[in-house]
Amino acid sequence: MTDVMLTENRGRVRILTMNRPEKLNALNTALTEALVQSLREADADDSVSVVVLTGAGRAFCAGADISEFKDLTPDQAQRVEHRAQLTMQSHLMFSQIRKPVIAAVRGAAMGGGAGLALAADLVVASETMKLGYPEIKHGILPAIVLTNLVRQIGRKAAFELVTQGDPLTAARAFELGAINKVVPDARLMEESLALAESLAAYKPEALFEIKRLFHKVVDLPLAQGLEEGRKANIAMRAMHSKN
Repeated sequence: MTDVMLTENRGRVRILTMNRPEKLNALNTALTEALVQSLREADADDSVSVVVLTGAGRAFCAGADISEFKDLTPDQAQRVEHRAQLTMQSHLMFSQIRKPVIAAVRGAAMGGGAGLALAADLVVASETMKLGYPEIKHGILPAIVLTNLVRQIGRKAAFELVTQGDPLTAARAFELGAINKVVPDARLMEESLALAESLAAYKPEALFEIKRLFHKVVDLPLAQGLEEGRKANIAMRAMHSKN
């Protein structure tokens, strides 16, 4: 059976490739579990400083693989609950690990796939990217990914996106601040790896501390955020004085 997640190291950069191209890398339980495990392994590996997440073939990720649930019976609610917990964990992992994650996105990034892209610390998108939340058109809602979406692009744009169900182009996603860079499709991995390698060139302890502090203060009130910064500043000075 084909591995649903491919792993490759380029120096201090680890490339994770979701590998269900025939399904546009739709997230079934196996792929979601592999994603969570792969992020954990990258975080624990001292030879890795930065992670690049991408998808095999012409799409980043088409969202949840709903075929897993079409034959469920009412007595299998535990299976649904497990999958929801796993999905929540997969989106939360990006902010919890020490290593910055760059999403390299081409083609469809829909529903849960859009959620994965926006959960990354940085996003490089090809001109072919379509990012959206079409759930409402199928009578469901983008429940787990909604919290992070609002934090990424703001209330009005997020509400429009989830109630209209139409995808954003790469150019529009860039205007909204959802992604960092738009590049030609043929240069997606080249540009993503160049960005990753530029981050990996910094001292790991400084890079990892920036990410930790960023995710800690981003949603704190000003005074609390400044206090966290003060503590990090003292720790940094103390660390440098020992060197």
